Amino acid sequence: MRVVSGIQPTGSLHLGNYLGAIRNWVRMQDSVEGECLFFLADLHAITVHNEPATLIANTREMAAAVIASGIDPERSILFNQARVPAHSELAWLLFCTARIGWLNRMTQFKEKSGKDREGASIGLFAYPVLQAADVLLYNATHVPVGDDQKQHLELARDIATKFNGDFGVDLFTLPEAYIPPAAARIMSLRDGTAKMSKSDPSDMSRINLTDDNDLIAQKVRKAKTDPEPLPSDPAGLADRPEARNLVTILAALSDSTSEAVLAEHGGSQFGPFKARLVEHLVYTLSPIRERLLDLRDDARIDAMLESGAERARVLAAPVLAAAYDATGLQRSKRG
Repeated sequence: MRVVSGIQPTGSLHLGNYLGAIRNWVRMQDSVEGECLFFLADLHAITVHNEPATLIANTREMAAAVIASGIDPERSILFNQARVPAHSELAWLLFCTARIGWLNRMTQFKEKSGKDREGASIGLFAYPVLQAADVLLYNATHVPVGDDQKQHLELARDIATKFNGDFGVDLFTLPEAYIPPAAARIMSLRDGTAKMSKSDPSDMSRINLTDDNDLIAQKVRKAKTDPEPLPSDPAGLADRPEARNLVTILAALSDSTSEAVLAEHGGSQFGPFKARLVEHLVYTLSPIRERLLDLRDDARIDAMLESGAERARVLAAPVLAAAYDATGLQRSKRG
């Protein structure tokens, strides 16, 4: 079993990043019988404009946060994409295999480009092909995906199948979806219908991994709710997105379910419930925050990423070489 997963280095990581992705990386590291490759997707980050210095800082910050959350660079392979040029090289070969019609069906491009489709970068349109290269390069057997990424995994499988068929090779493994058992979709504290996001102009909409305990408590106390008490079962949350979000967060933090949370807190007002939520947030995030602040300026971060990249390059080299051979391209033996 070989698991490959990436996350964009956006800086200022928040609770949604932790519960939605990073915590599951840590659990996979501890449970998967095989290799785990986790990368910081800096190549994906430049599909929209980034200030170079900001991207560098965000990549280091992301690495520090991932390590602070429990990823061990000795047990897992942790690196940033740009240190492994094979990602870009294989992506070009796969661009020539993928079809425009396939990409036109990708719903996320429509969401990300908004009304300015013609002004979006080609990278933003075609990044699912780079995603395919990210996993096919290592012959990943499993890729952690949420509901919003299932379509991209299917694209990767289609590209792998077409490449293998076009060139008569059995090169690329068709990766399977790995659905983390505790994946949580965390929404804004100010709008339960929008994902928690760094780009939200209101810092009160999210809990950052660097927030101190007092600020965490303040944000939870001011989190949007409604006047009704909590229901006794999840069906009662159907039209209450903010209440559902807070219940989801507590369930995720306590390794429980919404049913169990509501069995305990059904009928309660939000004051006591929020106090319990603050307790769990502080207990979970305080040690991560302390490690993250210690690691932020640690010169070893770059050395850790380079060490992980070297391990990744070794795994990628034979797959990339075989892809070049299959297509009839000749390259320098030193390439």
